[in-house]
Amino acid sequence: MTRPIDTPPLPRTGFIGLGAMGAPMARHLHALGALVVVANRTQSKAEALAAELGVRTARSADNFADCDVVAMCVPLDADVLENVASLAKVLKRGALVIDHSTVSVQTARKAAAMLALEGIGFVDAPVSGGVEGARAGRLSIMAGGEAAAIEQARPVLEAYAAGIAHMGESGAGQATKAVNQVLVAGINEAVCEGLALGEKLGLDPVRLLPTLMAGAAANWFLGKRGETMLRDEFTPGFKSAHMLKDLRIVQQVARETGIRTTVLDQAAADYAELVERGHGDADTSALIRLKRAPRAESAG
Repeated sequence: MTRPIDTPPLPRTGFIGLGAMGAPMARHLHALGALVVVANRTQSKAEALAAELGVRTARSADNFADCDVVAMCVPLDADVLENVASLAKVLKRGALVIDHSTVSVQTARKAAAMLALEGIGFVDAPVSGGVEGARAGRLSIMAGGEAAAIEQARPVLEAYAAGIAHMGESGAGQATKAVNQVLVAGINEAVCEGLALGEKLGLDPVRLLPTLMAGAAANWFLGKRGETMLRDEFTPGFKSAHMLKDLRIVQQVARETGIRTTVLDQAAADYAELVERGHGDADTSALIRLKRAPRAESAG
């Protein structure tokens, strides 16, 4: 993405968490001249990217002290709170932290409160679009926080976003991501089960997939993963272990609402089994491996 010459410069931005999603997001910020420092739990990964891009490697939170904005994309709730606690001690008043991780609503609200005590803004901004979306700079961002914080974040978010939706106050971004993951998990269940059935019925995938995509069954997962899963190719766009982590977070959120969670619970159980079988690093489409297994017959 290029910016018009007469627009203000992007804020000095740091990025924490350089995994499959975070690294390409950081690269988009660098391409626009905004990235100044990167950090990762595995220090060597941060050093490699910093050397590639010509930016600083953070060895402690102090290295972010001159940043206007710090964005994060880390695995766990505890990682978010640990980083927020450290950043709260060093960032200047008026700075902003953007969290792209998938965590609980409660964690997002706690992070916002911790930073607010120091006059630092916070936006919970989980993303959807997978590794492909991150690399292409076409992520869907669902954001929670004060309107002023969203506007402060917008120049950074636009570096890798196809769309930015302000969903409400702090935690609303994570609440939206919870809904998103229920739908994603349900679609994955249906597509993998349907294609496993198609295999057993002897249907030609060259004819089946375009036929399905031409009708009401069309969806992103079928279009992007249908061919590869039928070829037993499971290079991750989104790892099964990460899906399981997200679904367990969503189960906690949904449990408090009292709704029925039939689809969510089945998906969580299936991805748990997939991870237990050693496929945690495979793409979520590896779920078809379970669907291909013979159905257990009840005794009696």
